[in-house]
Amino acid sequence: MNIVYRDDAIVVAEKPRGVLSEGSDPRGMPALLGAVLGAPVLTVHRLDRETAGLMVFARDGKTAGLLSAAMQAGHFLKEYAAVVHGVPDPPAGEMCDLLFRDAKRGKSFIVDRPRHGVREARLTYRTEATAKGADGAPLSLVSVRLGTGRTHQIRVQFSGRGMPLYGDGRYGGRERAPLGLFARRLAFPHPGDGRELSFFLPLPHEEAYAYFQNE
Repeated sequence: MNIVYRDDAIVVAEKPRGVLSEGSDPRGMPALLGAVLGAPVLTVHRLDRETAGLMVFARDGKTAGLLSAAMQAGHFLKEYAAVVHGVPDPPAGEMCDLLFRDAKRGKSFIVDRPRHGVREARLTYRTEATAKGADGAPLSLVSVRLGTGRTHQIRVQFSGRGMPLYGDGRYGGRERAPLGLFARRLAFPHPGDGRELSFFLPLPHEEAYAYFQNE
C-alpha cells in the first residue's frame, strides 16, 4: 500500500486499480488502510473501482465532516490523467452535461433535459500530448479537473463526444487493457490547521500511458 502522507487526522494514499474505495469489503481501501495503520479510516470521496490514484481518508468522524464540507465548498482540487481516443478540439476547454445514472445497468448517460435522477456534470480539460496508438489512430493524454463528482463522469463526457477512454469497454474503448484514467493530483486545506496540502503522482507504468512516457 503506497501511503503518500499521514498524520493524526488524515491519510493520503494511492488506491490501486481494481480496489473498492469505500464500503466494508475486506479487500477495499478502508479495510486495507485500517490493517496497515492499526485503526479504522473513513472514506470522504470515491474513485471508480477501475480507476487508480490519490485519495484522502479521515481518521475520525470530525475530520471526515470537515473534509466533506471543504469538498462541498469547492476547496478540493482533483486532477486526472486520461488517455482518450482522438484529439480534443479545442485542445483545452470545459465540458458541461446533464448525466443520468442508470443503477440497474451500472452506467451513466448524457441526456438533453432535466428529469428525476439527472444531475449536472462539469469538468475542464487540457490536452498535454498526442500519439499514435497500436492501430495508427490518434490518442491524446489529457489533464482533467473535476467541477463535479458524478459517477463515471470523465468516462461518459469524453465518450459522448466520440473520444472514449483507452481500455474503457463499458463506454466504447476498444482495448482489453487497464482503464486509461489515473487520479494524479489532489490538493485541499488541512482540516486541522487550514494549511494547503498538495500531492502529485507520476504516470503509472501501464499500457495506456506507455505511448506518452517519452513525451
